[in-house]
Amino acid sequence: MSPSPLVSAFRSSLSEAWASGAGLLLPLGFFAGTATLVPFTLGSEAELLSRVGPGILWLALALSSMVTLERVFQADLQDGALDLWLQDSGSISLIAAIKTLTHWLVSGFPLVLLTPLIGYMLGVPTEKMIPAMLGYSMGGLVFFLWGGVAAALSASVARAGLLIALIALPLYVPALIFGVQMVEAGLDSPSFLFLSACTLFALGVAPAAMGAALRLAAE
Repeated sequence: MSPSPLVSAFRSSLSEAWASGAGLLLPLGFFAGTATLVPFTLGSEAELLSRVGPGILWLALALSSMVTLERVFQADLQDGALDLWLQDSGSISLIAAIKTLTHWLVSGFPLVLLTPLIGYMLGVPTEKMIPAMLGYSMGGLVFFLWGGVAAALSASVARAGLLIALIALPLYVPALIFGVQMVEAGLDSPSFLFLSACTLFALGVAPAAMGAALRLAAE
């Protein structure tokens, strides 16, 4: 496969994110806002806040990952780039994976870097911060890959935010469960292995599913 479609997909994802002005700031703001407001509903008990803090961060991460998914493939369908990529001899699944991973790099990875600050505010113990950041990196990747499948399935639908949420949220559940358990039990727990398996499964299956969905959307 010629590398030019892959480079084109990578560059278009970066330019779409920065041209909109919200590729980085919107998910960060949603993540910080959710993680900051939810504790106000739980009262002022520090022990309770410390116990539920990792779960709140995971919930905020899952919801934040969907904020910008709607525009991952819609612009390519509207400007004809998707048709050109489908006419190329290369793999549309690989191009879809590149676009989704670039989207995670721009919109998802900064959430991981924000974790220590938000975690400190929620009273997450310092010794759990490294497992939390590793878990959020892996879980965030899973969320964006399955979210990419939902975005590909709804690429031809206007205002598809709710549809993307309905499709993607059930796929988030395994990574969400094992991720929260991993933060509590540490890196030597079975939950870390299950979360790793979720990540590898998403990396193996989601690109093919995105490719098939984009072919249907282009027809």
